[in-house]
Amino acid sequence: MTDRQQVGEWIAAYERAWRTSGVEPLPALFTDDASYRQGPYHPPVVGLAAIGEMWEAERAGADEAFTMSYDLVAVDGDTAVVRVEVNYGDPVPQEFLDLWIMRFAADGRCCHFEE
Repeated sequence: MTDRQQVGEWIAAYERAWRTSGVEPLPALFTDDASYRQGPYHPPVVGLAAIGEMWEAERAGADEAFTMSYDLVAVDGDTAVVRVEVNYGDPVPQEFLDLWIMRFAADGRCCHFEE
């Protein structure tokens, strides 16, 4: 069972991980066999190593300027839905308004993530 506080803590850890060089924080966020889908029509990236490679390819670096805010839409059992706004750059040349669907394992790590 996942609750709103746990989801909020996970999102905060996700943001810290994105702001951290390397991929060392990922095992605390994702299960070994997690799937990460960057969009509804994108194929899933599966496993920690593959997720780490994708993260390193997608971000500009740990010092990348961005702001992130979220609104927790729903939590039901092991699944959470969150609306996330991310603004990259200063000034902001790129912004995203995402809907994240996350399913959590019993240990609190994410086993399915979809943007």
